[in-house]
Amino acid sequence: MTSHDLSAELRDLDSTLQTVESVLDLDALRKEKTELEATAAEPGLWDDPEKAQKVTSRLSYVQGELNRVTGLRQRLEDAEVLLELAADESDEGTLSEARQEIAALAKLVEELEVRTLLSGPYDEREALVTVRSGAGGADASDFAEQLMRMYLRWAERHKYPTEVYDVSYAEEAGIKSATFAVKAPYVYGTLSVEQGTHRMVRISKYDNQGRRQTAFAAVEVVPVVETTDQIEIPEDELRVDVYRASGPGGQGVNTTDSAVRITHLPTGLVASCQNERSQLQNKATAMAVLMAKLLQRKRAEEEAQINALRGDVTASWGDQMRTYVQHPYQMVKDLRTGWETNNPDAVLDGEIDGLIEAGIRWRKRREADAAAEQQNA
Repeated sequence: MTSHDLSAELRDLDSTLQTVESVLDLDALRKEKTELEATAAEPGLWDDPEKAQKVTSRLSYVQGELNRVTGLRQRLEDAEVLLELAADESDEGTLSEARQEIAALAKLVEELEVRTLLSGPYDEREALVTVRSGAGGADASDFAEQLMRMYLRWAERHKYPTEVYDVSYAEEAGIKSATFAVKAPYVYGTLSVEQGTHRMVRISKYDNQGRRQTAFAAVEVVPVVETTDQIEIPEDELRVDVYRASGPGGQGVNTTDSAVRITHLPTGLVASCQNERSQLQNKATAMAVLMAKLLQRKRAEEEAQINALRGDVTASWGDQMRTYVQHPYQMVKDLRTGWETNNPDAVLDGEIDGLIEAGIRWRKRREADAAAEQQNA
């Protein structure tokens, strides 16, 4: 790539970053940062730990967003200077350095651009993720555990705090289900494209004859409920069961009935928590998970009504949204976006940003197409 080509790419990146800066509204972010800093400095802030946690968490996020954008802008300007220097001095070494920096900037700007596509009503929320094993016996349970680890590793790579609320272990291997939270702004909007049925094809570790096995697991992603959300649940619609928490192979069993399972009788929705705290804390956490599921259900029902009115019978995630193949070849392919890689091990180790970004863009295109169709109807 010549210096002329690199200059053109820099202009494109500059234009994209200007659009991102406009959408993010940096002036509004700076104003919010000033207000949050003032609130964080109040002497009595930590008299209300919940409020204090929200303030400090939001302040950290706003500071991070501002630093991220302003840092990219500075690097873009520095790259332009570096490229001019390489052209003036006909220095191939400097040109190579500029080429590498521009390639890195292109990736970072693209990631930031994807963030601006998250504009749904709950996209800025934290996320509750539930992974369940499906058809496929022990391989499905093992695959479900792999998916759980994949998302936890993804969160770890991004330095997002996580908390595992409940794990139900399968008898032979893996898990029946697990629910965990990823606690960072916009994680719901980001991970919501992971919702659906995942399929694994591999040589079974649990088949004596070493035959190929297909296994399925379901991923559910819901936004964390906030105090402003109106979800009224009458007490007579709930059944609360307490039991002893357990770990794989009987390890880590509590000596008291601290684990809590709450069932919403009208819908059959269930939420559990057994993360080794008190029964009262587990009940509060399970209730928050249940409310998040009910909020998601309410939103899905509202969307279904809208889709029915406009005759859209295909607006669903489908039974199978992604396939992971480890035999007879290596591949991960998203069936919605067409994005694929021949490195399933890296994907299962949490390298899923490419899949997620493609999913967000795919969803945005579908939303735009649906809006255009509605306008033309």
